[in-house]
Amino acid sequence: MRSVALKDRVPWGPKGPLGVLTDPMTWRAAAYLLVSGVVGIGWFMVLSFAVPASLALAVVWVGVPLAMATVLMWRGGAMLERRVLRAAFGVRIADPYRRRPEGGVGAHIQWLVTDPATWKDLGYLLMLVPLGAVETVVSFGLWLTTTGLLLAPVMLQVSRAEGDAYLVEDEVAAWLCVPAGLVLLVLTAYLARAMGWLHGTLATVLLGAPEEERLRASRARGVDAAEAERRRIERDLHDGAQQRLLSVAVDLGRAQAKFDTDPETARDLIVQAHAGTKAAIAELRDLARGIHPAILSDRGLDAALSGLAARAPVRVDVTVELTERPPAAVESIAYFIVAEALANMAKHAVATEASVSVFRERAAVVVDVWDNGVGGALVTPGGGLAGLADRAATIDGVLVVHSPVGGPTIVRAELPCEW
Repeated sequence: MRSVALKDRVPWGPKGPLGVLTDPMTWRAAAYLLVSGVVGIGWFMVLSFAVPASLALAVVWVGVPLAMATVLMWRGGAMLERRVLRAAFGVRIADPYRRRPEGGVGAHIQWLVTDPATWKDLGYLLMLVPLGAVETVVSFGLWLTTTGLLLAPVMLQVSRAEGDAYLVEDEVAAWLCVPAGLVLLVLTAYLARAMGWLHGTLATVLLGAPEEERLRASRARGVDAAEAERRRIERDLHDGAQQRLLSVAVDLGRAQAKFDTDPETARDLIVQAHAGTKAAIAELRDLARGIHPAILSDRGLDAALSGLAARAPVRVDVTVELTERPPAAVESIAYFIVAEALANMAKHAVATEASVSVFRERAAVVVDVWDNGVGGALVTPGGGLAGLADRAATIDGVLVVHSPVGGPTIVRAELPCEW
């Protein structure tokens, strides 16, 4: 069975005090907030030297390569920041840069300078100075106070042994500081998550793609996914059912020629043609299921996923917690994500058990597919998982694969019900 995270097992759930304190993301966010001011100041110092220096030297052409190196440096810093923000706050921000042109150095320079994302990256790194300073000062003060209250009895004994004065002078007051420190610990954890949410929101605005760019990319991926699906159907028809039907036609033609002279052979050919027809019908049925399974339309996602689990080579636990049926497009994409994930598990994972969970989270349907196989799954261009990510993108959905070597593998898709 799939292990449940500690934050989901504690009283009051993942949003309660214990859930927030046991959530690793709280501590990753706290660590980021403590150093964000230092990072912001570091970027300010580097950029405040590199940008004026490259502009001043541009008149003698020496500054041109320096300026390009500076631009590439801050774009690289912004790319790194997107990855760090994902680890610290769980915010997924795709690189919004325009496609690199095929031309030479001039075209490359123009591509760098005219891309709005380049200057938004610079704006974000400069924004880290005031924003990071506030985050670091507030976080440092709160965590220092919390630690002082929680360790007040210990610090009182240490100060007495060294002959120094402490904030409290008697043990009763020191022990009363401990519950106050626990309360402040919970409040500080909530505040760290709140500051992380605010920072992530601002980063999404500056480091993410504009709405029109995101929609354009989503439509392009949808068109590519539809074209790939069309080619797959065409290939399956040509290599499968069409060849079988051609064989049936040949058998029936031979049977017709031998009907009068060799009825026994003609009967065998008709039987062979009948078997070929049934095989062609079965292939067409499988092909239709691959386009849109009838059970999904008739009985919904729970029954369709249970059918997929029943055909898997290992035990698959299916949990669907939806109070109402999502839109047909969401159901279809969720079905094919599970189908592809289970197919990959059967081929490559060497798994002994798996689970499928589908539930509603705010305005999205979340699909989780887990297996205890060997891991190492990658989203490669042109691969099955990349195709599923393209499908999800057509409705502004996101597909994420976490598959370290040694396992386990988790395929998670968030599919909005409104787009």
